[in-house]
Amino acid sequence: MLAETLRTLLRPVSQVVFRPEVHGSDNVPRTGPVIVAANHLSFVDSFIVPLTAPRRVSFIAKQEYFDHGGAKQWVTRNFLTGIDAIPVSRGGFRAAQESLEVALKLLKDGGAFGIHPEGSRSRDGRLYRGRTGVAWLAIASGAPVIPVALIGTEKIQPVGASFPKPGKVIVHFGKPLVFTPPADGKQGPARRKATDEIMAAIAALSGQEVANEFNELSAG
Repeated sequence: MLAETLRTLLRPVSQVVFRPEVHGSDNVPRTGPVIVAANHLSFVDSFIVPLTAPRRVSFIAKQEYFDHGGAKQWVTRNFLTGIDAIPVSRGGFRAAQESLEVALKLLKDGGAFGIHPEGSRSRDGRLYRGRTGVAWLAIASGAPVIPVALIGTEKIQPVGASFPKPGKVIVHFGKPLVFTPPADGKQGPARRKATDEIMAAIAALSGQEVANEFNELSAG
């Protein structure tokens, strides 16, 4: 109830602050499991997608954001609650696997899960190679993947900025991509191929220059 109330309040505020121009929202299934895979240019990306999607979308958020603290922590915690963020400990392989397992449960319950396959924010505006966790989720759950391109969020809150500022963002929701378990049982190559297909779809929507490498920077 609290999350729904906060979401109702945050949506009109985001319309004023970010002036989102949304395309392709009809591509997002209104019910059933779905994975929303977006490029990553700014800290606000994980907020913009849930506030512009036609249904509730949950992203993973660091557990420490939900911990008790001062006024800033209270604001952050309630904002994340309002966008249905899921608290998970971050750091190391075990934490990464835990995040995927939490996401898989959400999908099996018919929810929508948001993910940034690049992992970290792009500091130079290029679109980096995707991590294969998104494909693991898609194949394991059978959920369609909606590629999403965010444009302009790096101007709203550049890397290093403490708070977002008013501006305009563009959000493109692409057509669903569906992936099935490989007939030969070779999961690794199948996940890599599926991830590359997802990233190619995001690149086509965003118009970003493609970097044929992983983003190793831990920018969040």
